Amino acid sequence: MDEHTRKIKAREKWLKIYEETQSVTKTSLRCGIARSTLYRWIKRYNESGKAGLSDKSKRPLKLVNQKMDDELEQLILRIRKKHKWEAQRISNYLKRTKRIDISAMPIWRVLNKHEVPKITKHRKKSDYQRYSRPIPGDRVQMDVSKIRPGAYQYTAIDDSTRLKIIRIYPRKTAKNTIDFLGEVLDDFGFPIQRIQTDWGTEFFNYDFQYELHEHFIKFRPIKPRSPHLNGKVERTQKTDKEEFWSCIDLKDKDLDLNKLTKDW
Repeated sequence: MDEHTRKIKAREKWLKIYEETQSVTKTSLRCGIARSTLYRWIKRYNESGKAGLSDKSKRPLKLVNQKMDDELEQLILRIRKKHKWEAQRISNYLKRTKRIDISAMPIWRVLNKHEVPKITKHRKKSDYQRYSRPIPGDRVQMDVSKIRPGAYQYTAIDDSTRLKIIRIYPRKTAKNTIDFLGEVLDDFGFPIQRIQTDWGTEFFNYDFQYELHEHFIKFRPIKPRSPHLNGKVERTQKTDKEEFWSCIDLKDKDLDLNKLTKDW
């Protein structure tokens, strides 16, 4: 039995068990597959019958041969020289700002063709270890950064999953912090046990502390003058400023910043 036939037989067995149990959860546990996987094959079977159980072709619907001319090559080289970005970040930048849809591989070929030196990354410690909490929601890092006068970015990132949420508020106040906490609780699909912040007054106030208490969330402030202890949220805010806000005309007061951040 070839691989294609084996996969179809397995999917037919999943659907047969589903017909017997009439439960996606029980079928998923019994077959050892994700619920989303089972939902996908149920939908395909209902739409196309047994033929829908075959794998779809991964060939792109539209093949585009990106023509690399001298002008585009020089643009790539200028961006690399100015920002010191790698091929993928240059690709994202061109797509957002210049409406040029080009993948990272052709950009890498241009850099290699012109013998552009690779970006060397230095670590401060030779014994660097990646730090991460073991359980989603065990610790959520939160911080605020100023985007422009009258616009402050509230950022929260889960220490375990790296799920992130950002919102823009006109001021950094206790009221806005409480509102942002509600957004975090609604968007994160797991209970939050701890919130970790710096010593900003938007976090150190009775109203916010009472709100955390209402949701049974522990408050864990970092040591004063130790932003590295909140490193994940600090780093992601730096990325937002370099790769997103630098491409936005922040002088335009009519921009809906919250809509832009959701797209980002």
